[in-house]
Amino acid sequence: MNNKELRKFSKIMVDGVEQAPSRAMLRAVGFEDNDFKKPQIGIASTWSMVTPCNMHINRLAEHVNQGADTAGGKGIIYNVLTISDGISMGTEGMKYSLVSREVIADSIETVSGCMGHDAIIAIGGCDKNMPGQMMGIARLNRPSIFIYGGTIQPGPGHTNIISVFEAVGGHAAGTVSDIELKQIEDTAIPGPGSCGGMYTANTMASAIEAMGMSLPNSSAQDAISEEKVKDCLGAGEAIIRLLEHDIKPSDIMTRAAFENSIKVTIALGGSTNAVLHLLAMAHAIGIELELEDFNRIGKDIPLLADLKPSGRYLMSELIRIGGIQPLMKTMLEAGMLDGSCITVTGKTLAENLETVSPYPEGQDIIRPLDHPIKKDSHLRILYGNLAPTGAVAKITGKEGLTFIGNARVFESEEDCLKGILDGTVVAGDVLVIRYEGPKGAPGMREMLSPTSAIMGKGLGESVALITDGRFSGGSHGFVVGHVTPEAFEGGPIAIVKDGDRIAIDAEANTVTLELEATQIQQRLKDWQQPTPRYTRGVLAKYASAVTSASEGAVTDKNL
Repeated sequence: MNNKELRKFSKIMVDGVEQAPSRAMLRAVGFEDNDFKKPQIGIASTWSMVTPCNMHINRLAEHVNQGADTAGGKGIIYNVLTISDGISMGTEGMKYSLVSREVIADSIETVSGCMGHDAIIAIGGCDKNMPGQMMGIARLNRPSIFIYGGTIQPGPGHTNIISVFEAVGGHAAGTVSDIELKQIEDTAIPGPGSCGGMYTANTMASAIEAMGMSLPNSSAQDAISEEKVKDCLGAGEAIIRLLEHDIKPSDIMTRAAFENSIKVTIALGGSTNAVLHLLAMAHAIGIELELEDFNRIGKDIPLLADLKPSGRYLMSELIRIGGIQPLMKTMLEAGMLDGSCITVTGKTLAENLETVSPYPEGQDIIRPLDHPIKKDSHLRILYGNLAPTGAVAKITGKEGLTFIGNARVFESEEDCLKGILDGTVVAGDVLVIRYEGPKGAPGMREMLSPTSAIMGKGLGESVALITDGRFSGGSHGFVVGHVTPEAFEGGPIAIVKDGDRIAIDAEANTVTLELEATQIQQRLKDWQQPTPRYTRGVLAKYASAVTSASEGAVTDKNL
C-alpha cells in the first residue's frame, strides 16, 4: 500500500495546484516537499503547567512525534486543554471538571477533523482528558492510539494526594498537627505524573489498555521512565501499521472490548468514574452500553487488587511487578476475557498476552482468583425509590455491605464539608449532598473533600454518604454517587429531609428512602425546581445539553 492510499484525509488538504496556499502555511511550521507525501499524524497533547499530571507531556509528545516521523508519517503536535480535579476539588472551580471532558472531545474532533489528519495519537494524564480524548478519537473514527502519561512516584512515607486530603480531616479531629499537615502538603506530590493509587486516572488508563486502544503496558509505566519513552516512540510504528491495515477505533472499541475493559476495571478495584466515562465512550463510538451492564458483568468478576484508596499499594508498586498484563493473562486463561478482540498492535488481545510472564512469587498486590478481596464487583449499580434510574456505589466490602441511618441533608458540597469538620456530622448519619448533578451543579462535582474528611475524622465505618454528584477515584468508604434522576430534575433525592431513614444494601443493590409512597409523592408534588445557578457561559451551555449521569452525562445524545 503506497503513501497516497494512507492519506485519505490529508491529501484533500495538500494535493494539487489549488492547495498551494495550504502547503505554503505548512512549510512555515516545518513541512518540506517530501512531507506532503506522508500520512499526517495528529498528536493531541494535554501538556499544561496547571497540574503535575500533565507537566511532562510536552516531552512525551516530542518522542511521539519522533516515532511517527521515523516510521514514515508526518507528526503534527497540537494542544488540547486540561484542568486539575485535585487542585479545584471542593471549590466552585470543580464544576468545570466534567465539562472539560466534553470540551476536550470537541477539541480533538475539531482540530484533527479540520486539519485532515489521517491518524491520531492522543496523550493524556488526568481524569477527564483521558476519556475526553477517547471520545474525540471515537467520533472521528480514524486510526488512533491512546498513550497514558504515566503515574507519579509516592512521597515520603508512602504518601500521595489522598494523604493530604485525609490529613485535613485528621487536623480537624486533632490527630494531625499543624506541622504534620504542612509536612504532608510539602512532600506528597514529588513531581510529574498522575495521582498514584487506583484512582480515576490509573483506572481509565488501565481500562483503555484492556480495551485494546493503548499499546501493552502503557497504563503501567512511571511518568518519568525509559519505558514511557519507548511507549511513545513505539506508537509511531504502530500508528502506521494501523493505517496500512485500515484498523479504526470502531474495529477495536467493540461491545466485547468494552466488556473486557469493565472486567479489568473491576478486578483492579477501579474508580466509580469509570462507569460514567465508559458509558460516554461507548456512546461516542455507537456501542449500546447501559448502567445495568455493570451489575450483570460484575456478578462473575472478583476484586483482586489491593490498591489504594481502600487497599495498601500504589500504582508505582504494581508497575514493579508487571502492571496489568499478567492480571489480564490470568483472567483470559480463566475465561473471563474475550481474547479475540483486535488491539492497536494489529494483533488480538490473546496474541498480545501470549508471551506475558506471571507475577513474581510472593507478591500480594494482586490476589489469586481463588483468594479474592471480594468475590464479585465493588462497583454496584443501586436502584430504589431514592434512585429510580440508578446510582453507583463503590463497596469493597471493607466498609460493610449494608448501612441504615438518619439523613443529614446538605444543599452543597461546601456545606457538607463544614458540617463534617465542625462536628455536626455524627456516627449513624447518612449524609445527603444534592444539587450537585450534571444539570444542578452544574457539572457534577466530585466529593473527595467530604469523603476524605470523613476518613480523616475516623468516621469511615460509621457514616455513609449519598449524592447526585460524583466521587473522585480517591474516595472510599460507604459512598453512593450518580443518584438519578438528580435533584435539579426533581428526583427523589430532592425531597429527603433531615432525620429520614435511608437504607443502603450493596448485596441487594438497593437504596431506599424509608417513607410511604404517598409521602414521597406529596413531597415531590410540593417541590419546586430552583433557579439555575448559571444562566450564561460554558456552564449554562453544558447544563442545557447534558444528559443524565445514568447515560454517561454526554452533551450530544439529544441532537
